[in-house]
Amino acid sequence: MPIQDAINDLQSGRFVMIHDAGERENEYDLVIAAQFITPKHISEMRVDAGGLLCLALEHSFAMSLGLEYMHSILEDSSIPSQMILGRAKYGDHPTFSIGINHIDAYTGVTDMERAHTIRQMSKLYDTHGDARTEFVQSFQTPGHVPLLIAANGLLRTRQGHTEMSVYLASLAGLHPMTAICEMMDSSTHLALREEKAHKFAQKNCLSIVESTELLEELTVR
Repeated sequence: MPIQDAINDLQSGRFVMIHDAGERENEYDLVIAAQFITPKHISEMRVDAGGLLCLALEHSFAMSLGLEYMHSILEDSSIPSQMILGRAKYGDHPTFSIGINHIDAYTGVTDMERAHTIRQMSKLYDTHGDARTEFVQSFQTPGHVPLLIAANGLLRTRQGHTEMSVYLASLAGLHPMTAICEMMDSSTHLALREEKAHKFAQKNCLSIVESTELLEELTVR
């Protein structure tokens, strides 16, 4: 079963690939549970995926940290309203929030530093005190790890890679926080398409989960 295989892989600290519906973005993302990320994973996402490496957060946790969606932040700024993206061309509001670095970072962009930022964010789930206070004291913005806030209700509300990856991590009993990166094709300079994505997955023994499979899983729970 693809979903159970992906759950097992996430629990083992391995990558999985998630594909959203063809009528939406029609992109494959390389996904790993945030709590297991290493500098090697960051390097592999840079080289093998090549898109924007982001950290996806479960909605209520993001709210507990005092985070906001970037389009809401910009609406309260002096940026002209016509420049602010409301809905993307595939139909949804973007899930971007702020970008962060851990306070230990120098530039924040190296594989070591991005992995450290993501791991330290994951550890906030284990904070027994005030996670917001720890977040404010330990992270700075702007930074090199863009945060994504999953929609409240996850797949019942929005069916993007942000929600799919967080939902899959939750099914795996892990922190609902994932590092995700779109997979690009350096020969076409477009997003990686089905044939090449499946060849990559087969070559690297990676599970692929389709958005339709996750939505079917949702209906039986």
